[in-house]
This record gives sequence, C-alpha cells and structure tokens, in this order.
Amino acid sequence: MSDQAMTAPLAELLRPARRTHIVDIGANPIDGEPPYKSMLAAGLARLTGFEPQAEALARLEAAKGPHETYLPHAIGDGGEVYLNLCAYSGWSSLLTPRQAALEVFSYFKPNAEVIGRIPVRTTRLDDLSVLPEIDMLKIDVQGAELAVFRHGREKLRPAVAIQTEISFVALYENQPAFGEIDMELRSQGFVPHCFKAVKFSPMAPYARPESWTPATNQLLEADVVYVRDFVDPDAMTDEQLKHLCLLAQYLYGSIELCGRCIDLLSRRGALPQDALARYTALLETARPSTEAEGA
Repeated sequence: MSDQAMTAPLAELLRPARRTHIVDIGANPIDGEPPYKSMLAAGLARLTGFEPQAEALARLEAAKGPHETYLPHAIGDGGEVYLNLCAYSGWSSLLTPRQAALEVFSYFKPNAEVIGRIPVRTTRLDDLSVLPEIDMLKIDVQGAELAVFRHGREKLRPAVAIQTEISFVALYENQPAFGEIDMELRSQGFVPHCFKAVKFSPMAPYARPESWTPATNQLLEADVVYVRDFVDPDAMTDEQLKHLCLLAQYLYGSIELCGRCIDLLSRRGALPQDALARYTALLETARPSTEAEGA
C-alpha cells in the first residue's frame, strides 16, 4: 500500500474538521512537483499560492486544480521595492543578486543576470485578512524570507509546519543569514524537523558556466522543514495535531512525528484508544513485502 493508498484510512482515523490549508509563497513552478501534490490530489488539502511574476502566475493558473487559488501579491514587509527579474526566473527576487558571491559560484552568473526591474508594493502576510487559517507555509522567495516571517507572525500563529529555503552563503545583497531565520522561527514556537533538500555547489576556479563541475563539500542552500514544537504539545489544539500528522505523513514520511501526534490525541480522548495501533497496522500494510524489495 502506497502513501496515496493510505490516504483514506489515515484521514478517516484523524477526521480533521476541514481540509489542511497550505500557503505557498513564491509558487513559481520551476522545481518539479511541489511536496504537497499528493495531499491536493487526494482532496485532503487546499492551496493558496502567491506569485508576483506574471508568466509564472499564468502557468499556475492554467494548470490549477479545484482546490487551488493563486494571487499576484509580493509578500514582504509592506514597503515599496523593486522586483529584480533575472534571466532565469528562479533567481528573480526582491533582493539584488550579490556579485561578489557570483564571482565565486560563477556557474550561476548567466541565470542571475538582472534583465529588468519593476516596482512593486509588497503586502504583509498579517494584512491579508481574507486569507483562511494557515496550517502550513511553504516559502521560497530567494533570500527575502525573513521579512515574510516577521510580518506574518499573527497569520502564522495557528500554523504547524513551515518549509523554507535558506542559504548558507548569501547569494543576494543584504540577505539574512540562516541563523537569523532560525532564531525568528524558534521565537514563533517552531523547531527544525528535517532537511527536505540540501544543495552543494562548486566554487571558482572549478565552476564554469560551460561545464558543470561536481561539487565537493561547500553547502550552498537547503530546504528546511520546521514544525510546531512537539516537545511542548499543550500549546497545540487537537485540530493542529491532526493537520501536523497529515503533513508529517504525506509530505515528509515522518512516521515518528505522525505517531506522536496520534498518541497525544488518543491521550486527550480526541481519538480512540487504539488509534496508534491502527496507524501502526497501516504502516505494516504499506511496507513493501520482502519479495517486492528483492525484485
């Protein structure tokens, strides 16, 4: 039984009051399938995506499903800034590419070339009064994540998971360091859970635009998943624990975190006393057989 096949039994066990609401800031579809695709496909989630680049927004609108909404807002601190449009749209940012870093990581120079600048007024996440309660935030805004977190504290109060891109080396001017992001999210009650992806990059003189040289040890970026602090679960409602459980299972395969959520819900009387045993049985059923593993 695959994760997709487990969807109905797990959702039936948890019975959340509504679909999990996922917000994707910087939803430009350039990195393959989003991590929440299976939840959308199963009808377990609804999505609100933000993408200020017109072409990327048009692609999202053309391919969207019944539970997806996309908006053109640039989310930030509410100020007026310029959106730097780069040769590769994945590099476009409210921040300016850092030329000193691009001399070192020279493979990226053609993609990071600024080919246009358009003025935009950013919107604070906290000012979006019509935005439904957020359960999870996925964010990739090329170095401008910290402003979103700082000006979205109220909207993020009910959230149970955040997947954010972070940089170990500043690739944009005035880009906040990983430590600043970590401190901000911890101050909001989140703790690191896992790395969804870790990116390395070769450095000059071995990195050349015409030939990709395999990277060795230099960390460049990562997608880090933060979750609401599960060590002190009294701060979470039953509904929050249910959404965290679904996200842990279907986005990250984090069965231990999912099991903890179910155990806590059972202890509270929000789930049957045998809920954890039923979840464990689902995992056993989903586990590939010895024959399949050897095939």
